Amino acid sequence: MILKGMIKHKGGVWTLDTGYQRDGMVACHLLEQQGHYCLIDVGTSSCLDTVWQHLSDLGIDKDQIDYVIVTHVHLDHAGAAGSLLATLPNAKLIVHPHGARHMIDPSRLIAGAKAVYGDDGFDQMFGEVLAVPADKVIEAGDEFKLDWHGREMLFIDTPGHARHHFCVYDKHSGGIFSGDTFGISYPPLSDLTRSFMMPTTTPVQFDPVALHTSIDRLINLNPEKIFLTHFGVIEDPEAAAQQLHQRIDDYVEIAEAWLIESSEQCEQQLQQRLTDYLMEALAEFDCQLQEADILSLMAMDMQLNAQGLCYWLSNR
Repeated sequence: MILKGMIKHKGGVWTLDTGYQRDGMVACHLLEQQGHYCLIDVGTSSCLDTVWQHLSDLGIDKDQIDYVIVTHVHLDHAGAAGSLLATLPNAKLIVHPHGARHMIDPSRLIAGAKAVYGDDGFDQMFGEVLAVPADKVIEAGDEFKLDWHGREMLFIDTPGHARHHFCVYDKHSGGIFSGDTFGISYPPLSDLTRSFMMPTTTPVQFDPVALHTSIDRLINLNPEKIFLTHFGVIEDPEAAAQQLHQRIDDYVEIAEAWLIESSEQCEQQLQQRLTDYLMEALAEFDCQLQEADILSLMAMDMQLNAQGLCYWLSNR
């Protein structure tokens, strides 16, 4: 079932397009269980009007939402958490233990983002980032289990993209909510039978060894599908994981070759090499999208991935 900006999946799961930056970039996943709801990854406060509209269209009242879950505390996933918790009377926030303090006091998250984007850029990209009261925060460590009205949800510690990252296995739907651990896959780059997968190596905690291990842990749960924040659902997790493993290794090889060849750090040069690599991969994948559209779709990710790889090279 597809409504405007919403896709309904089996097992009481909805993909809600937050509209962040553009359509089809950042998803919030909504789960329903016996008239109760939870949200997984919620975008930024600048997306809240869109999220509220989706909930209104589905006839969901604020007091029906029990949990807001953030896979990690990067602002495109968790920026709206404080604003949401301020208006949801019964909801608690579930977050990784390494990320909880940043939700209770987001000042370091805000300062770090403003250092990159500036005050005006921060306001435009993320909007207001509010603190979450400590008594509304639940820390979910590795293999934490949530019994949600008879629906068991298992939280798996998955470093590699960030040390404050977990993924959520929902046995009822057979799906894993993977945040950024299982990479990104924009539907326009894929076809009806295959998803084109890209790892995300954004600053500052990319760790390729840990990321390989985390992906394997997820696949070992034998999920039927993977729900991505960027963007939608993967129906063939094992094939997608093979792509991710290969591309993580290729990203690392590209970055290390660039380090050997150049004595000066140059993110722009590495960004171009990553882009060229993915354009070749998409050509082999027989992607039908025009080159200009592909470049537009991937531009932000390539910039952030290059920054993350540069940071990893200089700090490993």
